[in-house]
Amino acid sequence: MLEKNPVLSGQDDMFRHRLANIIDMSHALVKLSGHIDWESLAADFSVYYCEDNGRPGGSIRLMAGLQLLKDLNGISDEEVCATWRDNPYFQYFCGEEFFQHQLPVEPPSLSIFRKRIGEAGMERLLQETIKLGLKTGTIKKRELEKVTVDTTVQEKAVKFPTDVRLCHKARTELVKLAKEHSIPLRQSYARKSRNALFMANKYASARQMKRAAKQHKQVRNYLGRVIRDIDRSIIKESLLEGLLSADLIKARRIYAQAGDRSYKDKVYSWHAPEVECISKGKAHRKYEFGCKASYTATNKGNFIVGAKALHGKPYDGHTLGMVLNQV
Repeated sequence: MLEKNPVLSGQDDMFRHRLANIIDMSHALVKLSGHIDWESLAADFSVYYCEDNGRPGGSIRLMAGLQLLKDLNGISDEEVCATWRDNPYFQYFCGEEFFQHQLPVEPPSLSIFRKRIGEAGMERLLQETIKLGLKTGTIKKRELEKVTVDTTVQEKAVKFPTDVRLCHKARTELVKLAKEHSIPLRQSYARKSRNALFMANKYASARQMKRAAKQHKQVRNYLGRVIRDIDRSIIKESLLEGLLSADLIKARRIYAQAGDRSYKDKVYSWHAPEVECISKGKAHRKYEFGCKASYTATNKGNFIVGAKALHGKPYDGHTLGMVLNQV
């Protein structure tokens, strides 16, 4: 379900002052809120919500407003919610009539909102910012005739990936899943794998690579044994296959890449298997882990008019057509 956008009641409160009476109405956020077509955004985003089922979510004006404020100030989900509670201009921008003393939503709700609206919804928010730029005179129509396109890497917040650490992580997660679904394991290897991981890192830092490789092999073997234990249980109970298939596929990929340096379809993070290793030729950072992204800005004023994630590490020159189509 979806809450409707807040509507000003026009009534005063005996114990509270209206935000319009205590803030500067010439503030940039106040003016900006008046130019945004909130009703159009609500109509476009309402298709992502069920009409008559579930707990009502936050209004589109609140969720879209928080997302715009987050991107405008370059802050995290937690910071934008905390600032919203302290800042009356943020609250007015999101449609509040009186000052609120509680968080509007929990920070994870913003991540859920982005997943709900998907790529098309985020493009709709970008489209609204371009409309605002044209409406307020920040950019002119003729500036859109010539744009600058560049690609970079949108890094993911993951640890630097090593095969031995990924094997240990995969084994730990599979053991947790086995415990949740009452799958018997001959041994969890929790203590042995932890000790082998510690010694592998210790030997590697001391440049004793043969000893480190031996410990790497031990951690990989422990992962393989747990995978085979779970496979045997799946054969007996076919219902488990659907529950564990995604995690087993990731674990098998990690097991394979740990034993073959030339393995192509590598995993760099257990919780974010979509992460890719990208080299952009930067002197200070040879490899970056995340997703290639393209940004388009007006050639004169550097106003962002396009942003697109490019999965699969495509060649930069091959991405120009799809980027210009989006713009």
